[in-house]
Amino acid sequence: METTGEPDPQRARDTAEFTAALRGLKERSGLTYRQLEERADDQGEVLPRSTLADVLRGRTLPRPELLTAFVRACGDGERTAAWLQARETLARKGVAETASETAADTGSKTGSETGSVKASEGPTRGVRLGERILGARALAARVPGARVLGVPVLLPVSAGLVALVAVTVWALVPSGNDSGTRQSQLPRSRTQIRPVLADGLCLTDGYSARYEPLVAVQRPCDEVAPQETTLVPLGGNTFRIRWYHPDHGPGCLTALDEGPGVGLLEPWDNCDRTTPFRIEPSGPDGGGRYSLRVDGRGCVAIKDAQTFEGAEAVVEPCRPKDSQVFVIQPAP
Repeated sequence: METTGEPDPQRARDTAEFTAALRGLKERSGLTYRQLEERADDQGEVLPRSTLADVLRGRTLPRPELLTAFVRACGDGERTAAWLQARETLARKGVAETASETAADTGSKTGSETGSVKASEGPTRGVRLGERILGARALAARVPGARVLGVPVLLPVSAGLVALVAVTVWALVPSGNDSGTRQSQLPRSRTQIRPVLADGLCLTDGYSARYEPLVAVQRPCDEVAPQETTLVPLGGNTFRIRWYHPDHGPGCLTALDEGPGVGLLEPWDNCDRTTPFRIEPSGPDGGGRYSLRVDGRGCVAIKDAQTFEGAEAVVEPCRPKDSQVFVIQPAP
């Protein structure tokens, strides 16, 4: 889709083209993310620049209220209705396509499998999977036994439910910890993982210059919400690192071992196929500081000991250096 001249949302055939039109609108406005946020605030609307940046770099339709604030801040308020209508059309299209695919899968089941949607074989990558996930959730609300991200949907997913599941599993797993990690010292619900070299930054989702999907980077801790991090215990001192976003669903980090993103940590929705991390105290008494080890691969580190926002988390050979040390504590 052409994005030169005046962006036309009605011409967008999919979410990627709609996002391209949004980027074109920002470019035409000549405003920075901060200026757009300030202009929206002057108009009595909320437009967080970090959220807007994620929307313009991703493949997910923005929420209607965010879209409205953005269009008005860009000076295209007279066409707000056209932007909202185009967004709604694409959202309905995503729901319809998902419903069609789900019906085909369900129709192939027999006996006790009837009423369940076939789960994907192999990992679906990325937390933010766009309108296909949102459409699947809308369908799951109407179809008993439907699956979203490969998990049977019995109740609406919420951050509270995710935390409750994590706590329950934790209580059922025996400690069996041979390397000295005291599980009681690690958070049992919402968690912050903070690189010790970067004050005020937390491990969360972002983008790498060398790899298109979302990966783990360090960003300001106060910009992580509403995404939440939890540690899912696997026994002993081994855990999965699980992210949950109310708009995009759950995803667990996996250490990529091939391709252009080798060494990066990417969130996959199929947590059973993601990387177990051994969380071990760093230093004689721990002090809330830990290393994140990947068996046979090495340790998680902030690349090149960088301290700026957006620096990638990578897996590299384990060495006694601060770039491989993280503070793990309850999220506020």
